[in-house]
Amino acid sequence: METEAHAPPTGTVREETGRGRSGPTREQLGAWRSFLRAHATITKVLESELVAEQDLSLAAYDVLVQLAEAPDRRRRMTELADAVLLSRSGVTRLVDRLERAGLVTRSPVANDGRGVAAELTRAGLGRLRTASRTHLRGIGTHFAARLHEDDLGALERISRRLAE
Repeated sequence: METEAHAPPTGTVREETGRGRSGPTREQLGAWRSFLRAHATITKVLESELVAEQDLSLAAYDVLVQLAEAPDRRRRMTELADAVLLSRSGVTRLVDRLERAGLVTRSPVANDGRGVAAELTRAGLGRLRTASRTHLRGIGTHFAARLHEDDLGALERISRRLAE
């Protein structure tokens, strides 16, 4: 029996799979697949535009954005990995490439002998500003222009709920 704290949200439909376990309905599975397909389609086109026009991956762009929005344009590597949804080793390799390109620098974290932070350079900020034109245009074209205002509001509310 489900307790109130673990009960599904009001309006959730559950279906038995025949093995005694609950699973999604066909409609729920269809919504899930559509969500995944839409995300993959849009991120693929945004990535291809950034690479073609700016020679910058979407993940690299995200790292530059996260650093630009951080206090002093600097974040600990562990925080950066969490913010961009990459593994620590993945963000380390990406920051290595960005550092070689002069877009970020690394430095020790004060009062933490093992901590390392990445910091956005002036060149990195300039590159981000240039790449933002491509990326924001893509978001407008491939995402926002395809949805009505009501849809955008509903999608934002749903996405916030799912991210909790």
